[in-house]
Amino acid sequence: MFTGIVEELGTVRAAGTRLEVNCSNVLPDLSIGASIAVNGVCLTVVAVSKESFAADLAPETLSRSNLGDLVTGSRVNLERPVTPATRLSGHIVQGHVDATGDVVALDNLGDGNWWLKVRVPKSLDRYLVEKGSITLDGISLTIAAMDGDVIGVTIIPHTFANTTLGQARVGSRLNVEVDILAKHVEKLLARG
Repeated sequence: MFTGIVEELGTVRAAGTRLEVNCSNVLPDLSIGASIAVNGVCLTVVAVSKESFAADLAPETLSRSNLGDLVTGSRVNLERPVTPATRLSGHIVQGHVDATGDVVALDNLGDGNWWLKVRVPKSLDRYLVEKGSITLDGISLTIAAMDGDVIGVTIIPHTFANTTLGQARVGSRLNVEVDILAKHVEKLLARG
């Protein structure tokens, strides 16, 4: 389980079905077999060195996420899983990406704040509500507006500077994970 609070921006060293990422902050307690979220996708570490880690990407991961779009030099959001003593600063994030969404706009609001609009698949609409949680590229965010299949979120200066959202452009694909609690509620209500 993750919180959607990005710990570090890593740099892709090698892309493809084996992803290698250069980083430093997340490495000290990373070991083979450990989980790590890369752009919000939960991956299993298969190799660790002094300056990087590697993870294998399954066909399912490549089809549902933007990890297949990565190239050498791409920046990625990194987060280690929570521990029992970790503050839950974001929301419950599993790293199980539901789909990708397309950046529609990224507008400067001044004072380092940004307004991000993302078109999400219509199939996810039932899990999205204004002021509800959403994870975009592994970042815990709050939905501030909804207009059809486009959601709007405010990006504060810290998030813009310390995540991949600072590099987002119109047309960029972002990994989308909806709130798992909404999915469970839907299933429970359907049974009733």
